[in-house]
Amino acid sequence: MPTQNRVSSRWSIILAGGDGERLQPSIQKWLGYPMPKQYCTFVGTRSMLQHTWGRANRIVWPRNKVTVLGRTHQTQSSAHFFGDGEEGTFLVQPRNCGTAPGVFLPLTYVKALDPHAIIVIFPSDHFIFPEDPFVETVRRAARAVEFWRDRMILLGVQPSHPELDYGWMAPGSILGWSEGSAIRRIQEFVEKPESADGERLLNQGALWNTLVFVANVETLWNAGWTCVPAVMERFEQLRVSIGTPAEKLVLQTIYDDMPTHDFCRDVLQGLSGQLGVMKLEKVLWSDWGRPERILETLQAVGISPTFPTEVFQENPTLATLKVKVEVASTVH
Repeated sequence: MPTQNRVSSRWSIILAGGDGERLQPSIQKWLGYPMPKQYCTFVGTRSMLQHTWGRANRIVWPRNKVTVLGRTHQTQSSAHFFGDGEEGTFLVQPRNCGTAPGVFLPLTYVKALDPHAIIVIFPSDHFIFPEDPFVETVRRAARAVEFWRDRMILLGVQPSHPELDYGWMAPGSILGWSEGSAIRRIQEFVEKPESADGERLLNQGALWNTLVFVANVETLWNAGWTCVPAVMERFEQLRVSIGTPAEKLVLQTIYDDMPTHDFCRDVLQGLSGQLGVMKLEKVLWSDWGRPERILETLQAVGISPTFPTEVFQENPTLATLKVKVEVASTVH
């Protein structure tokens, strides 16, 4: 359990509102019904969302978690919440308007409760293995943001190939250090590059963006006003209504005409000067956005899946993963 003086002003935001549409045909074949991938148990006995909660609980107090859900997920999510007794706040988006509103909705509640907090953002449907070095890197990033409160720090991983579905970050000069980990400026941020840019970024030593990042509440709130003011106007209406009888109605109303925005493309890409990046070492990370990535990563670390591999194997001659990692822990 982390010590009180380290985590009392830290919060985590768990992004669990996505539908994972690219995996739905494979999940449908496996389970016989559609299920967002964050609720699926691909390995061991816990879902991807439960693994994410476990990592977050090692960094912030469990009660300081805010999990964002989709309205259509309530059947799946109810089993998780009431079965686990998981602590924290659970928010249901009236509708999915992209990852930018998905980040700023929970941020609105954290700002109302603790306006000086340090926020750690976690996608709920990414594969991370082993967990110990990942958790330690996030802790180092959080400690750094406590000193550089105007800087948002992202976690990046060494790419194995020019993957065009990911965001890319080209590191620049060193801003400073956090317990042995370098924090570098981001010279260039490109979300889902074209093929030529992907090759160029790979050759320049750019990193993949994991969308795990740490920021001060006020810094992230101001970033929203800079990049997506129409979104923030609506969340400002919600912020002043939190705790009043009008809160639920305001939440529903602002989503009636909420603009759709992608957080990486519409916020991070335009703010590279305010970003820093820490490299995630000795960790295998994948967004598991395609069926072949699930099989590749499990094959690379020698973990047996809970599903029949043929339902996720679109290409029978699956290529082996290009990146080798050190495996230092087990999945349970």
